[in-house]
Formats: sequence, C-alpha cells, structure tokens
Amino acid sequence: MTVPQKICIGFLAVVFVGTILLMMPFSTATGTWNDPVVALFTATSAVCVTGLAVVDTGTDFSFWGQLCIMLLAQVGGLGYMTFTTFLIMLTGRRFDLRHKIAIQQSLDRREMQGSGQIIRSIIATTLLFEITGIFLLLLVFVPDFGWQKGMWLAIFHSVSAWNNAGFSLFSNSLIDYNSSTLLVLTISGLIIFGGIGYQVILEMFFWLRDRLRKIPRHIVLSLDYKVAISTTIFLLILGTLAFFFVEIKNTKTLGDLNFRSQLLAALFQSVTTRTAGFNSIDIGGMTTAGLFITIAFMFVGASPGGTGGGMKTTTLRVLSSCTKSILQGKEQVLLYERRIAVSLILKAVGVVVGSVTVVIFCTILISLTDPNLDFIQILFEVVSAYATVGLSTGITGNISIWGKLILILTMYMGRVGVLLLMSAVLGDPKPSRIHYPEENLLVG
Repeated sequence: MTVPQKICIGFLAVVFVGTILLMMPFSTATGTWNDPVVALFTATSAVCVTGLAVVDTGTDFSFWGQLCIMLLAQVGGLGYMTFTTFLIMLTGRRFDLRHKIAIQQSLDRREMQGSGQIIRSIIATTLLFEITGIFLLLLVFVPDFGWQKGMWLAIFHSVSAWNNAGFSLFSNSLIDYNSSTLLVLTISGLIIFGGIGYQVILEMFFWLRDRLRKIPRHIVLSLDYKVAISTTIFLLILGTLAFFFVEIKNTKTLGDLNFRSQLLAALFQSVTTRTAGFNSIDIGGMTTAGLFITIAFMFVGASPGGTGGGMKTTTLRVLSSCTKSILQGKEQVLLYERRIAVSLILKAVGVVVGSVTVVIFCTILISLTDPNLDFIQILFEVVSAYATVGLSTGITGNISIWGKLILILTMYMGRVGVLLLMSAVLGDPKPSRIHYPEENLLVG
C-alpha cells in the first residue's frame, strides 16, 4: 500500500469511527439513535475540519456528542499522519523509513530528517494557541453563562477556531458576538495562525526570539514564510475592504450595525472565509456580490501545512507570478528573487484544474438532485465543502440525501487534496525517460 493510499484510508477510518460514535444514543440530546446520514455527514465535516452541519450542534448533540465532534476536528486539523505519529511517539516506538516518508508527504515537507522534532513542535504549538484562546474566551463566555458552561464554550470554540473547523455551539454561530472586540480578535487570531502553517509559525517564533534577545544572528526566512505572510496579509486587507463596501448598505448584514461593529464584522468575514466557517453576520442575507466574493476567497483558502483547506495561498502566488512573467515577456517565474521550478508551476496548475473540475462536477450533480435550490446557493455550498470552510447560506439541512452524500464526498476530496487522492487511485507517478520533440501551439 502506497503512502497516499495510507493517508486517504486513514482519514476514512477516522470518519468511520466518528460516524459510529455519533450514531450512539449517548451522543444525541434526545438519548436515541442518531440518523446514519446525519452522523456520517457530521463526522466527515468534523474530520475534514469543514463545519457544515445538517443539524444544530449545540442542541441536537449531547455533551458527549459535542466532545466527539471537537476531538474529531482536532484529529482532522492535526492531520491523520501527525496524530498517528504522536501516538507512536507516546508508546516509545521508533520511526521506520516508510513512516518518515509518510510524514514528509502528509506535511508537504522537502526532507525527512527531524520528523519527530517537527511533530513535537506541531503538538506544542497547537496546545499553546488553543490554551491561550481558551483563557481569552473565558472572559467572554463566563460572564454570560457561568463557569461550567462558559468553560466548555471556551474550550470548544478555541479548538474549533484553531483547527479552522467552524463548528459552533450557538444556533446562529457568532452573530450575537459580532460587536465583541475580544471574541472577534481572539477567534480571528486562532483562525489565522491555525491556517498559516506550522513552519511559518516556528520561523516567526525563532525570528522574534532572536530579536528580543538581541542575538546578532542573521536568519534567512524561507520562501514559504515570505509568500504565506505577504499573501495572507494582502488577502485579509482586500477581503475586509471588499466586504465592508459591498455589504455596508445591506440591512441584513452590516447595514444596521454601528461603524465599529461594521469594521469588526467585515474583518471577521474576511478571516473566516479563509476556511474557518464561523460567521458573525447572516450569510443567507448577503448580496449576490458578497456571496461571489466569499466564494472566491473560500476557493483560495489558507496556507500549506496549516489546518485550513482551499487551493492554498502559495498556489495563488505561483500562478499570479507566472501570469506576471508572461505579461512581462520573461521566461522565468520569480518570487522574492528566487526562481520557481517548472515542476512546482505544473503542480500549481494541476491543483487549480483539479479543484475547478471537482467543484463544477459536484455543482452539476447537486443541481440535478436538488433542482429547487438556487445556483448561487449550490455553488456556494460546494465550494465551502471542497475548501473545507463550512459557511452556508442555510440550505445544508434542506439538501436531499443524495445531495448530502455528494457534499460528504466533496469534503473528503477537499481535505485529502485532489493530487494526493489521484496518486492514491492511480499510483505514484513515474518519471518518463522518453523526450518528445517540442512544437509551438497557439494559446490565448
């Protein structure tokens, strides 16, 4: 069994276990057996850190059901191989070569050395951010709900935000707290750092540590760091401005809020569309322009190595730099004075083409199974599922069983990645020793 096949089957195994647990009577608020489709959809959404829900998580699931969803989101956010490796480390076993290769591919790393150390760093980073988020959210929830419920709300939402899962225990997500600066900034910070990638966070930590200690050491920041940071900041600013000006007169979203709350809501919407799934405004009440902007940002997604999905910020930068080079008549694609390999450009093209194909195909299928739904709502739901975002216009629970099964498959393909899934199905690509003659072709 190849490494891609192990990763894909591993996620399926976690989804299967989660489905069984969520079907049990102790997972439901009524104490009865859960609907298998609801359990499967919820487990898949949690493991794929999507956040789409066909039922109300806060009222339809018991504490144990909510705990199961949170743990599934934690496993899904860390990744199957990361979680498995952590368990192996706890038992004291040593890694073999195949396991190191699996870690390398699952984390999209270029080398196999230091696999154990990087896993420890990932776990430590996760715990640090989630615990910090819990303490900050306690200041928001405890005054409203008391210590017991406030503590659980803080834990659940901190884990959900860091893993970009988007599950909330409130029926209207975080709309009631769209004016809370502390909650908006805390959840936004967890989402951003969770989706930006562990390597970027570690580089940022070492750079800040040396600056604070005034250590005269020159740290060369990686290209991954520069691209992820700059692209993330650009998209956050662009998204905030876009949502603010498009929705400012819409009384269903930003129109009835004061200026400060409008800025907070626009910022939060810009953050959460990058695969988080929380919402502080009514998504179903957004204008068509606002929905289309959201679709575009959802499709881009987070950065590689993080807990988010989408085609990734690095893919966007590679293709945009490729377009820039073509328009300037250059034969090389450059990013921060570094030449991008042709193989990387081909991989970026493959990710986009594969992603667009999946989105189009699944949108057509749901349009056939649920012809009563609007096209923009279906497209929104499919992109949200594929990019593992979790935002919805409110149609998830009303989609037919066949439509839900299509969304389940879409979430799974989005989480494991279209290229990894194709490698698992078709096998690892083998380099060809045959070189064919080159010929020109009219393009554009």
